Amino acid sequence: MDHNGFASKDIQTVRKVVFMISALVCVLLLTTVIGGYVYIRSALQPVDPEDKKTVQVSIPIGSSVSDIAAILEKKGIIKSAAVFRYYVKFKNHADFQAGNYQLTRSMTLEEIISSLKTGKVMREMKLKITIPEGKQLTQIATIIAQKTGYKQEQVMNQLNDRAYIQELIKKYPMVLSPDILNKNIRYPLEGYLFPATYSFPEEKPPLPAIIEPMIAKTAEVLAKYEEKKTEKGFTPHRLLTMASLIEAEATEKADRQKIASVFYNRLRIGMPLQTDPTVLYALGKHKERVYYEDLKVNSPYNTYIHQGLPPGPIANAGEMSIEAALEPAETGYFYFLATPAGEVIFTSTLAEHNREKAKYIGKE
Repeated sequence: MDHNGFASKDIQTVRKVVFMISALVCVLLLTTVIGGYVYIRSALQPVDPEDKKTVQVSIPIGSSVSDIAAILEKKGIIKSAAVFRYYVKFKNHADFQAGNYQLTRSMTLEEIISSLKTGKVMREMKLKITIPEGKQLTQIATIIAQKTGYKQEQVMNQLNDRAYIQELIKKYPMVLSPDILNKNIRYPLEGYLFPATYSFPEEKPPLPAIIEPMIAKTAEVLAKYEEKKTEKGFTPHRLLTMASLIEAEATEKADRQKIASVFYNRLRIGMPLQTDPTVLYALGKHKERVYYEDLKVNSPYNTYIHQGLPPGPIANAGEMSIEAALEPAETGYFYFLATPAGEVIFTSTLAEHNREKAKYIGKE
């Protein structure tokens, strides 16, 4: 028997099979690529270049790009919500405005995007709410109540409604996580209502329509730091918690990055953060000075008796504090002290800190 003949035939057969499979894979890949190209190219074109009939499209306040894409696809203004989302991201489009728009199926994506940025409704805004930096949830609820006529209690009830918060976690997964429902957290949305000015077309919008743009703004700001956040191993919750401590300690003249460095230096050696604003938050009241008796308050927020970060943010943080939390200065400082003039003095040892404290407390 000629074994070599059989072996040669087998090899030829294997080669043919491999060639056929390879050719088939190449054809399938090519078909997929061509199909994908044709699909995307088609999705970038107007739905119907001949259809000039206007369609009423309403974009609610607080809508994300995904929300807008879904609305446009449902109304038949675009062919694909997914392609629209990627197109917007690729072209770096932003600042879409809420409002009622007259759009047509003959519009190009650029024409649609341009229309959605005009925000004609913005000129007719009847309510403006400004949320300053460093405000706590109860203070924000008071601002909303004063501006809208809701009772502060009604606003707080909405902000603490567990079923509503679970809806929000699903709606804003990039910023809200189940961490905010931890039993030790006083108010789940504390620190998540971004400090900015918000405008509304009604004098008294439904509370979710007021709250959600503030969460969407937090998500938008954090998205800018996604790379740094991942690099540092921060969840949004931990980042906003640290940023809130920096915000609470910062004065106008303070170097937030140096304040951040003190906190990180303490965390690194297992030293409690010992920051007074967490004690005041635990006490639930504002005081000009924290006394030794206050430092014993039994609360998971008290960073004098608990190591590490508190369970969650103690206020809302501005962008400068978020940046400082992500990029602290490199220092050897472990202490800082705010003087009556608003200056912040940084020191490396407890002896130096006590000396500065005695000097400035003596001046008060």
